[in-house]
Amino acid sequence: MSDREIDGVDKAILHALQEDARNVSSGDIAERAGTSDSTVRKRIRRLEDDGIIKGYSAEVDYQASGYPLRMLLFCTASIPERGELVEDILEIDGVVSVQELVTGERNLLVTVVGHTDDDITPVAQELLEMGLTVADEVLVRSHETKPFGAFDPD
Repeated sequence: MSDREIDGVDKAILHALQEDARNVSSGDIAERAGTSDSTVRKRIRRLEDDGIIKGYSAEVDYQASGYPLRMLLFCTASIPERGELVEDILEIDGVVSVQELVTGERNLLVTVVGHTDDDITPVAQELLEMGLTVADEVLVRSHETKPFGAFDPD
């Protein structure tokens, strides 16, 4: 990531892409940001190159797609290992995200989706086999997101 500061144009770009990256054009963003279409395209490339925009993905409703269970597994790993384990955890079938937590005893949050409890139970077992402690399990009913408000140019 660069040491370049994020300005108002970058924030407008980030906000628009978080709102609906698939359906917003660089022209639409330029109009919102008060700049040119070519400036927006260059800025998007720079934000991608700097690692600020990490990628683009679909927001999937797992329940509607036949996987009604979303489980959060709060795990404890040794501090030196926790960051090194993230990629291995992501390789486990059913795991859709891993968050490294830097405060508290529970220092990894693993999100798992599945059709039945039989889909999720093996994930917890694999985590235990990796040397993690599964400290808590939470079943999620819904999960909603929104663009980060500090990027909103209005």
